[in-house]
Formats: sequence, C-alpha cells, structure tokens
Amino acid sequence: MLKKAGKDIPTKSGTKTNPKSQKEVPGQMLDKASKEIPTTSGTKSQIMMRLEKMVEESDIMHDAIRSVDMDEGVFGIAHSELIAKEDMQQLFEHEELGIAVIHTYIWYMYDTLMRGTELCDRFNFIAASRINTTFITKNPTSVMNELVDRFMVAGDNTTPSLYFLPFNSGNGGHWVLVAMDLSRLMVYYLDSLPGNWSKYPSMKKTVDAAILKFRSKKNYRNRKDITWVRVQCPQQNNSIDCGFFVLRFMRDIIALNRIDIPKMVWNNNLGFILILSDILSNLLLNHEYVLFS
Repeated sequence: MLKKAGKDIPTKSGTKTNPKSQKEVPGQMLDKASKEIPTTSGTKSQIMMRLEKMVEESDIMHDAIRSVDMDEGVFGIAHSELIAKEDMQQLFEHEELGIAVIHTYIWYMYDTLMRGTELCDRFNFIAASRINTTFITKNPTSVMNELVDRFMVAGDNTTPSLYFLPFNSGNGGHWVLVAMDLSRLMVYYLDSLPGNWSKYPSMKKTVDAAILKFRSKKNYRNRKDITWVRVQCPQQNNSIDCGFFVLRFMRDIIALNRIDIPKMVWNNNLGFILILSDILSNLLLNHEYVLFS
C-alpha cells in the first residue's frame, strides 16, 4: 500500500523524511529534491542507460501494475491511477505522455513539494481526465459544472491562488497548461507551441463560464471581465514533448511560489530527462505500491 502522510519513505540511500514534517522554502525544497534523484550526473546517454537498467530490474516491465492512490487533497476528490508497462514505454520510447503519467507526476509534486505546507492553499490541480476537448465537445455544460464543483471544494477563493488544468486537445493530442486565479479573474495560458487560447475556443468558453458561475454561486461581484494572459515560455522543438513541458511549468511555478505569473521566460534547458528521472525515481524507488499480477 502507499505510505501514509507523516511516515518515512525508504529509499535506496536511506530514509527520506516525509515533507509534511518539514517546513522549507519551496525553492530549497526543489533543490534538495533534485539532489536526491540518482540520475543527475553524466551524459544524456549515460543517464538513459541507468534509467533503462532501473526499469528493467523492476517488476513493472513484467506485467505488474502499480496502483497510485491519491487522497482528495490532490484533485479535490479521492482518485486512483494505474501505472503499467505501456506508461513506462511512453517515457523510454519518447512518446506523447498520457493522462496516467501526467496525473502521477502531479501527485508526486503534491506529495513532495506541497503536502503539509501553505502551498496547499495556493495551488490546486484539476484532473485532466475530467476536463478535455473530447468531453467539452460531448457535453460542455457537464464539464463546466465539473469545474465549478472543483472550485467549490477548495474554499472561498477570495485570496490569490492558482488552479492548474493540464488541458489536452483530445485523442492523445497536444498538452497545454491553463492556470486560473479566481480572485483576480486572471487566466494564464502556457503553451510550448506557437499560438494562444484561440486554438481552443470551446475550452476558453467553458473555463470562463465556470469561473463566472462559481463567483455567482458565492455571491461575489464580478468587477471586471476575465483576463487571459499568454505567458512566454520555452518552445518544444518536436511534436511530442508538450506533456513534459506542462509538467515542468507547474513544478517551476510551485517551487517559486508564484501566484502572479508575469510574461516570464524560463531557461530553455527544459529537456525531458529531469522530468523522466523524477517520475521514475519516485515510482520505482521511493514508494511502495499495491501490485497486481
């Protein structure tokens, strides 16, 4: 079973104290976490060889399935995600990331960077499996209500906080990040390809409607129109890295503890190796899981 919050997590090099018992500056936390990843030195090919060996020695490549149980703190409702061989193949064959990997990394960020800290009041996640182009096309009203319900779970939202929505264009398509600040009626759009939210008019319409409906249910006065901001961010140089970029955008914003996202420019060194290392070291080394044959 997954280790419960507050307990120590065994690792290859000793015991890792659960973040709930620590109060660290997020940037320091991220720096410390990165040092614990056993794949941060060497050339790209050397790193890949070590990671491939790690996976080969794991039972997950022999048809075991890992069940990652997520408490309601992550997505507002209890949620379980199954990780199987095909999910690892997405990583090692450098394919588009699926929802299972996206969700599992979100849980990892919540568990290692946020749990038990004030960051839980500042950053919230929306499950990509519930809000995407496919569902909006079928039933936009239902998707809007899903968003409103998620907003209602987190409290009054009168102080600045962000809701992260990893949004997929549908059928294994492109990933973008939508970050919503309900108190200031701001929506930040982060895309590793050129263009803005106009590529997804139904998504923008649904998000805007959900924010306004939430504020109406809370009897908040809408002082102004919702403002959308296209954030300048690194651009992918292929057709498959969008999911890795979305994960890194979320991680950096949380680590910096930034609610207001200016039109900042990240360092362009956002290769998929660090994200890959984080996911694998977490899934294969740092936790115990329920296994199914």
